[in-house]
Amino acid sequence: MKLKFSYNPRPLRNLEIESRKRALEIFRGTLPPQRSARKDDCLSAKREFRLCSEARRSRVEKCPARGGITIFKGINSLLIIISLSLILGSAGIASAASPTTLPDPDHIRYKPLSFEPPRAERLRLENGMLLYILPDKELPLVNIKVVVRTGSMYDPAGREGVAELTADLMGTGGVAGMSGDAVDETLESMAATFDASVNRESGNLSFSVLKKDLDLGFDLFSRILTQPSFEEMKLTLAKDLKLEELRRIMDDPQKLAFREFGRLMHGGSPRGRVTTSASIRSIQRDDLLGCHKLFYHPENMMIAISGDIDIPEAKTLVERYLGGWNSSERRPETPPLPRQQDGGIYFLTKDVPQSIVIFGWLAPAKRDAQFYPFEVLDFIIGGGGFRSRIFQEIRTNLGLAYSTGSFYKPKGDYGLFGAYALTKSASTVQVISRIREIFREMGQKPVSPEELEGAKRAILNSFIFSFTSAEKIAFRQMMIEYESLPDDYLLTYRSKIESVTAADIRDTVVRLGPKRETLLIVGNDYVYREIAAKFGKVFRVEAKF
Repeated sequence: MKLKFSYNPRPLRNLEIESRKRALEIFRGTLPPQRSARKDDCLSAKREFRLCSEARRSRVEKCPARGGITIFKGINSLLIIISLSLILGSAGIASAASPTTLPDPDHIRYKPLSFEPPRAERLRLENGMLLYILPDKELPLVNIKVVVRTGSMYDPAGREGVAELTADLMGTGGVAGMSGDAVDETLESMAATFDASVNRESGNLSFSVLKKDLDLGFDLFSRILTQPSFEEMKLTLAKDLKLEELRRIMDDPQKLAFREFGRLMHGGSPRGRVTTSASIRSIQRDDLLGCHKLFYHPENMMIAISGDIDIPEAKTLVERYLGGWNSSERRPETPPLPRQQDGGIYFLTKDVPQSIVIFGWLAPAKRDAQFYPFEVLDFIIGGGGFRSRIFQEIRTNLGLAYSTGSFYKPKGDYGLFGAYALTKSASTVQVISRIREIFREMGQKPVSPEELEGAKRAILNSFIFSFTSAEKIAFRQMMIEYESLPDDYLLTYRSKIESVTAADIRDTVVRLGPKRETLLIVGNDYVYREIAAKFGKVFRVEAKF
């Protein structure tokens, strides 16, 4: 069968004229009464569009929408007109509909939400080990968290870094009967993970394994915990990596500044000691074995177990692999807490075009009643991001710093509060002066009710994210006991934050006081001369590596 191509421009022209006229009638709202139903008109336009599109695709078939006109050319302009008709008709329908008014979310009233996280089961084994167990069957996974009463504050003088290397090599340095590489391969074959780290006041270990590999995985985990071998080759590698890290600190002014800030804030206490190249080189395998024996034993650690495991099963598992582990007879002496010192300005010289400014004060511990006002103060003055006062003034209004704000690091026995800014050398003095003014203004004038309520609401809304998994819940409850906090700490946290008043915030700022302020600046010689000329006595400090 032969296909006949034909083109008759007159019927197509008449169709274009009619479609244009129809589009104008829809737009003006002047359709005749018998065609005023916009919904039907819109459906008709859709039908025309579909039928004529079919004709365009075939190029040679007749379009049934217009009495069998054979269409081969000129269809693009027609489709545009029909599409316009459809759009305008839909606009008419939308405009005829009554708008829906949504309520202002700031004025929605609802009943107060009550929240009580599930409680982990607390058990103590005969050897003194404390367990927190919280089953969660959502995933076939078991998570284990361990907290150990150790830390860099216990490092012997001249061997700073022992606690950190001990934790590092527990995961990589092998165990009795297995090399470090064999341990890695076994963990990888089970898709299990192990991690260990140490900070100033504690050590943390974590282990995660699939439920089907739990027995084999916990067997290996218990050997890592109780029988690490600390291979010489792995120790040499770890020391080399640490030496390279220390060598590179001078290339990172911000890391350098906060390292020296921690040392200054802890004064002459062992808590303020820092790792140096000399101390790392002096550490031997026997030092790691001694550190492990002294700190890693049942009475000196707590374990939180969560995931796809029942409480009796978890207790049986721990007793099978760790029940025969005995505690050490030696008890390390806890280093003294940092003492409140007179404030001062300290300067660390580094030839860079940018200065790092850090203010610091000793602050209340978590179990102190002043902990809650400090939480709110931190959010308002600099920890609340874009809405905080320091950020708004130093970065947004003055444009003097890209990174600025405040921090509050509460611990079980004491805390640190501070403010910081990274700014160019020429604006260092101005930034210091303005941050001091912000603190002074908060001590003289109470915060507004809107600012106070906004800060408390943000803190309480973020608090819920501490309980998004059974792993987090069990760990948080374990840390309450580790830090000697009240049993109802988590349950009363919200109400105590809500009870903070504007007067509490003002009293908290006054309590800090400029005389207790420790100020560290890392910058070049030009900045040092500017600081000395503006603020008087400045103590030079020298970083130790």
